[in-house]
Amino acid sequence: MSKLKGKSLVSITDYSKDDILRILDTAEEFEANQRQNILNGYVIASLFFEPSTRTRLSFESAVQYLGGSIIGFASADTSSVKKGETLKDTILTVSNYSDLIIMRNPMDGSARYASEVSPVPIINAGDGANQHPTQCLLDLYSIRKTQSTLDNIDIAMIGDLKYGRTVHSLVQALSLFGAKFHFVSPDSLKMPSSVKTWVKNAGLEYHQYTELTDVIPIADILYMTRIQGERFPDPLEYEKVKNSYILENAMLENSKDNMKVLHPLPRVNEITEDVDDNPKAYYFQQAKNGVYIRQALIATILGLK
Repeated sequence: MSKLKGKSLVSITDYSKDDILRILDTAEEFEANQRQNILNGYVIASLFFEPSTRTRLSFESAVQYLGGSIIGFASADTSSVKKGETLKDTILTVSNYSDLIIMRNPMDGSARYASEVSPVPIINAGDGANQHPTQCLLDLYSIRKTQSTLDNIDIAMIGDLKYGRTVHSLVQALSLFGAKFHFVSPDSLKMPSSVKTWVKNAGLEYHQYTELTDVIPIADILYMTRIQGERFPDPLEYEKVKNSYILENAMLENSKDNMKVLHPLPRVNEITEDVDDNPKAYYFQQAKNGVYIRQALIATILGLK
């Protein structure tokens, strides 16, 4: 029986290297055979206090493919939170109706708190600018699929590295596999010191840039991110940096043959549509991989795999 049975996933650091590889291998099984009726009789709660398309729908799709039932809400406006109900009361109530809770909340640390009060496992689907571990796992799955390994890759992360929870999680996970990191951002959106310290403590290298073109020739993975206007306390600051990096198809001419472009989506204008037809564009398949990963997580945490 997996040691992950019954355990919440709040941060990617909750999982060891072996745990991560186990989830990726299980996801491969689901990619080969997606429709398995192993969740019959289980109820999964999906609590999204913040808007989401890919994460919410891929979790719902994962539950449906596994034959389970899903309940919940897609907006805090349609829940009792709007009446003033606390997160603790929401979690304790919904846990009465479900075997596992998937939660996205705009408050940093909310998922950890929920896991501490919940009698059923919590999967963090994003807590503010803090962590997004399931996105991290699908990113790792996508990297392994395209590079045939997770070891010693050169990854360039571009855009909102300050507020981008996806890159924070991904740096922590790839540090287990000896990655070389290339951080590209405006000065105001640099990777937080705590994340860079994580890289240093792992004995690994990171380099910082302000120009996208500097990293395209050296990257195995070009990880583009959206400048997140909703995270900025000052709208004027957002206006200054919102179009800092725009990847166009012609810019990929000098990239490595094995290079792939990833993006957690949604994109706004940081990748032009002419990139979509380039075989190095992988972001839509990356989103599809999220279903396999979320099937693997749900099945493993419930002890069904």
